[in-house]
Amino acid sequence: MANGENASGGFGLLEKDAMELLDAGIDVLTSGNHIWDKRAGVDLLETDLPILRPENYPAGNPGRGMMRIVAETGCALWVMNLQGRILMSPIDCPFRCADLLLERVPDSERCVLVDFHAEATSEKRAMGWHLDGRVSAVLGTHTHVQTSDEEILPGGTAYITDVGMTGPYESVIGMRKEDSLHRILKGTPRALNVARGGVAVAGVAIELDESTGKCLTMERLLLRESALEERSR
Repeated sequence: MANGENASGGFGLLEKDAMELLDAGIDVLTSGNHIWDKRAGVDLLETDLPILRPENYPAGNPGRGMMRIVAETGCALWVMNLQGRILMSPIDCPFRCADLLLERVPDSERCVLVDFHAEATSEKRAMGWHLDGRVSAVLGTHTHVQTSDEEILPGGTAYITDVGMTGPYESVIGMRKEDSLHRILKGTPRALNVARGGVAVAGVAIELDESTGKCLTMERLLLRESALEERSR
Protein backbone atom coordinates (compact mmCIF):
# COMPACT_ATOMS: atom_id res chain seq x y z
CA MET A 1 0.00 0.00 0.00
CA ALA A 2 1.28 3.47 -0.87
CA ASN A 3 -0.15 6.98 -0.75
CA GLY A 4 0.17 8.33 -4.30
CA GLU A 5 -1.50 11.73 -4.08
CA ASN A 6 1.72 13.62 -4.90
CA ALA A 7 3.17 11.23 -7.49
CA SER A 8 2.65 13.51 -10.52
CA GLY A 9 5.03 16.44 -10.22
CA GLY A 10 4.35 16.83 -6.52
CA PHE A 11 0.61 17.42 -6.89
CA GLY A 12 -2.10 14.94 -7.82
CA LEU A 13 -1.96 11.57 -9.56
CA LEU A 14 -2.08 10.99 -13.32
CA GLU A 15 -2.75 7.67 -15.03
CA LYS A 16 0.80 7.12 -16.31
CA ASP A 17 2.24 7.54 -12.82
CA ALA A 18 -0.47 5.44 -11.22
CA MET A 19 0.20 2.61 -13.67
CA GLU A 20 3.97 2.83 -13.04
CA LEU A 21 3.40 2.45 -9.30
CA LEU A 22 0.92 -0.39 -9.71
CA ASP A 23 3.21 -2.19 -12.17
CA ALA A 24 6.01 -1.89 -9.59
CA GLY A 25 4.03 -4.12 -7.24
CA ILE A 26 1.82 -1.78 -5.23
CA ASP A 27 -1.63 -3.29 -4.71
CA VAL A 28 -3.56 -0.24 -3.50
CA LEU A 29 -2.90 3.49 -3.90
CA THR A 30 -4.38 5.68 -1.19
CA SER A 31 -4.48 9.48 -1.30
CA GLY A 32 -5.57 12.65 0.47
CA ASN A 33 -6.36 16.29 -0.17
CA HIS A 34 -4.00 16.56 -3.18
CA ILE A 35 -5.81 13.85 -5.15
CA TRP A 36 -8.09 16.64 -6.43
CA ASP A 37 -5.23 18.78 -7.79
CA LYS A 38 -5.30 17.41 -11.35
CA ARG A 39 -8.62 17.01 -13.17
CA ALA A 40 -7.41 13.96 -15.13
CA GLY A 41 -6.41 12.36 -11.85
CA VAL A 42 -9.86 12.88 -10.38
CA ASP A 43 -11.27 10.98 -13.36
CA LEU A 44 -9.15 7.98 -12.31
CA LEU A 45 -11.26 7.69 -9.18
CA GLU A 46 -14.19 6.61 -11.34
CA THR A 47 -12.29 3.69 -12.88
CA ASP A 48 -11.71 0.17 -11.60
CA LEU A 49 -8.09 0.93 -10.72
CA PRO A 50 -7.24 0.30 -7.03
CA ILE A 51 -7.03 3.99 -6.15
CA LEU A 52 -8.73 5.36 -3.05
CA ARG A 53 -9.60 8.85 -1.85
CA PRO A 54 -10.57 9.71 1.73
CA GLU A 55 -14.02 8.26 2.37
CA ASN A 56 -15.14 11.14 4.57
CA TYR A 57 -15.40 13.68 1.76
CA PRO A 58 -19.07 14.66 1.42
CA ALA A 59 -21.41 12.49 -0.65
CA GLY A 60 -21.47 13.22 -4.37
CA ASN A 61 -17.70 13.27 -4.88
CA PRO A 62 -16.22 10.66 -7.24
CA GLY A 63 -14.36 7.65 -5.96
CA ARG A 64 -14.36 5.43 -2.90
CA GLY A 65 -12.52 5.26 0.39
CA MET A 66 -12.34 1.54 1.08
CA MET A 67 -11.67 -1.60 -0.90
CA ARG A 68 -11.03 -5.29 -0.38
CA ILE A 69 -8.07 -7.14 -1.82
CA VAL A 70 -6.92 -10.73 -1.47
CA ALA A 71 -3.30 -11.41 -0.52
CA GLU A 72 -1.20 -14.17 -2.07
CA THR A 73 -1.92 -16.26 1.01
CA GLY A 74 -5.64 -16.05 0.25
CA CYS A 75 -6.28 -13.74 3.19
CA ALA A 76 -8.76 -10.91 2.61
CA LEU A 77 -7.36 -7.48 3.40
CA TRP A 78 -9.42 -4.30 3.65
CA VAL A 79 -7.80 -0.90 3.02
CA MET A 80 -9.49 2.23 4.37
CA ASN A 81 -8.62 5.86 3.52
CA LEU A 82 -9.67 8.74 5.81
CA GLN A 83 -8.71 12.41 6.13
CA GLY A 84 -8.40 14.55 9.23
CA ARG A 85 -10.10 17.90 9.85
CA ILE A 86 -7.74 19.83 12.15
CA LEU A 87 -5.97 22.50 10.03
CA MET A 88 -7.53 20.91 6.94
CA SER A 89 -10.78 21.12 4.99
CA PRO A 90 -13.93 20.93 7.14
CA ILE A 91 -15.21 17.64 5.74
CA ASP A 92 -17.22 14.87 7.41
CA CYS A 93 -16.07 13.34 10.69
CA PRO A 94 -13.36 10.70 10.02
CA PHE A 95 -14.02 8.95 13.34
CA ARG A 96 -17.70 8.32 12.70
CA CYS A 97 -16.91 7.49 9.08
CA ALA A 98 -14.45 4.82 10.23
CA ASP A 99 -17.14 3.30 12.44
CA LEU A 100 -19.56 3.10 9.51
CA LEU A 101 -16.97 1.57 7.20
CA LEU A 102 -16.11 -1.12 9.74
CA GLU A 103 -19.75 -2.19 9.74
CA ARG A 104 -19.25 -3.23 6.11
CA VAL A 105 -16.33 -5.54 6.92
CA PRO A 106 -17.46 -9.16 7.54
CA ASP A 107 -16.72 -10.51 11.01
CA SER A 108 -14.76 -13.36 9.41
CA GLU A 109 -12.31 -10.94 7.74
CA ARG A 110 -10.23 -9.23 10.40
CA CYS A 111 -7.32 -7.60 8.54
CA VAL A 112 -7.94 -3.86 8.00
CA LEU A 113 -5.33 -1.21 7.17
CA VAL A 114 -6.13 2.49 7.61
CA ASP A 115 -4.33 5.38 5.90
CA PHE A 116 -5.23 8.39 8.05
CA HIS A 117 -4.23 11.48 6.07
CA ALA A 118 -4.09 14.26 8.64
CA GLU A 119 -2.10 17.29 9.77
CA ALA A 120 -2.36 17.22 13.55
CA THR A 121 -0.44 14.65 15.58
CA SER A 122 -3.15 14.76 18.23
CA GLU A 123 -5.88 13.85 15.75
CA LYS A 124 -3.83 10.97 14.36
CA ARG A 125 -3.07 9.70 17.83
CA ALA A 126 -6.74 9.92 18.74
CA MET A 127 -7.65 7.84 15.68
CA GLY A 128 -5.15 5.21 16.75
CA TRP A 129 -6.84 4.85 20.12
CA HIS A 130 -10.31 5.04 18.58
CA LEU A 131 -9.59 2.08 16.31
CA ASP A 132 -7.25 0.08 18.58
CA GLY A 133 -8.31 -3.55 18.57
CA ARG A 134 -10.72 -3.00 15.67
CA VAL A 135 -8.25 -2.60 12.80
CA SER A 136 -4.81 -4.02 12.05
CA ALA A 137 -3.00 -0.72 11.52
CA VAL A 138 -3.52 3.04 11.62
CA LEU A 139 -0.81 4.58 9.44
CA GLY A 140 -0.53 8.36 9.35
CA THR A 141 0.30 10.27 6.15
CA HIS A 142 0.31 13.89 4.89
CA THR A 143 3.12 15.65 6.78
CA HIS A 144 5.91 13.89 4.83
CA VAL A 145 8.28 13.65 7.82
CA GLN A 146 8.61 10.16 9.28
CA THR A 147 7.97 9.94 13.01
CA SER A 148 9.72 7.55 15.40
CA ASP A 149 6.67 6.63 17.46
CA GLU A 150 5.78 3.34 15.80
CA GLU A 151 4.21 0.88 18.22
CA ILE A 152 1.70 -1.91 18.56
CA LEU A 153 -1.13 -0.57 20.72
CA PRO A 154 -2.60 -2.72 23.53
CA GLY A 155 -5.45 -4.00 21.35
CA GLY A 156 -3.06 -5.24 18.67
CA THR A 157 -3.25 -2.31 16.25
CA ALA A 158 -0.03 -1.08 14.62
CA TYR A 159 0.31 2.71 14.83
CA ILE A 160 2.64 5.42 13.53
CA THR A 161 1.90 9.14 13.34
CA ASP A 162 3.49 9.51 9.88
CA VAL A 163 5.11 6.86 7.71
CA GLY A 164 7.22 9.48 5.98
CA MET A 165 7.88 10.55 2.42
CA THR A 166 9.27 8.55 -0.47
CA GLY A 167 11.18 11.01 -2.62
CA PRO A 168 14.09 13.51 -2.59
CA TYR A 169 15.21 14.36 0.95
CA GLU A 170 17.55 17.21 -0.05
CA SER A 171 14.44 19.36 -0.15
CA VAL A 172 11.62 20.90 1.84
CA ILE A 173 9.20 17.95 2.07
CA GLY A 174 10.02 17.00 -1.50
CA MET A 175 10.15 20.42 -3.13
CA ARG A 176 13.20 22.41 -4.24
CA LYS A 177 14.73 24.26 -1.31
CA GLU A 178 15.02 27.48 -3.33
CA ASP A 179 11.31 27.54 -4.16
CA SER A 180 10.20 26.93 -0.59
CA LEU A 181 12.67 29.44 0.88
CA HIS A 182 11.50 32.10 -1.57
CA ARG A 183 7.93 31.68 -0.32
CA ILE A 184 8.99 31.68 3.32
CA LEU A 185 11.51 34.53 3.25
CA LYS A 186 9.81 36.86 0.76
CA GLY A 187 6.17 36.04 1.38
CA THR A 188 5.37 36.13 -2.34
CA PRO A 189 4.15 33.32 -4.64
CA ARG A 190 6.53 31.01 -6.44
CA ALA A 191 5.87 27.72 -8.18
CA LEU A 192 6.99 24.65 -6.25
CA ASN A 193 9.04 22.14 -8.22
CA VAL A 194 10.04 18.63 -7.18
CA ALA A 195 13.65 18.45 -5.96
CA ARG A 196 16.27 16.12 -7.46
CA GLY A 197 18.74 13.77 -5.80
CA GLY A 198 18.97 12.42 -2.29
CA VAL A 199 16.14 9.94 -2.80
CA ALA A 200 14.87 7.73 0.02
CA VAL A 201 11.99 5.32 0.52
CA ALA A 202 10.07 5.61 3.80
CA GLY A 203 7.38 3.39 5.23
CA VAL A 204 6.63 0.54 7.58
CA ALA A 205 6.55 -3.24 7.26
CA ILE A 206 4.00 -5.04 9.39
CA GLU A 207 3.14 -8.69 9.92
CA LEU A 208 -0.45 -9.62 10.70
CA ASP A 209 -2.18 -12.60 12.25
CA GLU A 210 -4.69 -13.56 9.55
CA SER A 211 -7.15 -15.10 11.99
CA THR A 212 -7.35 -12.16 14.41
CA GLY A 213 -6.18 -9.21 12.29
CA LYS A 214 -3.81 -8.16 15.05
CA CYS A 215 -0.32 -6.89 14.30
CA LEU A 216 2.47 -9.29 15.27
CA THR A 217 5.51 -7.24 14.28
CA MET A 218 6.15 -3.70 13.03
CA GLU A 219 9.31 -2.22 11.54
CA ARG A 220 9.88 1.38 10.50
CA LEU A 221 11.84 1.75 7.24
CA LEU A 222 13.88 4.63 5.83
CA LEU A 223 16.11 3.46 2.98
CA ARG A 224 18.51 6.07 1.62
CA GLU A 225 19.71 6.10 -1.98
CA SER A 226 22.96 4.25 -1.24
CA ALA A 227 21.02 1.46 0.49
CA LEU A 228 18.58 1.26 -2.42
CA GLU A 229 21.45 0.93 -4.88
CA GLU A 230 22.99 -1.83 -2.79
CA ARG A 231 19.70 -3.72 -2.68
CA SER A 232 19.26 -3.43 -6.46
CA ARG A 233 22.55 -5.27 -6.98
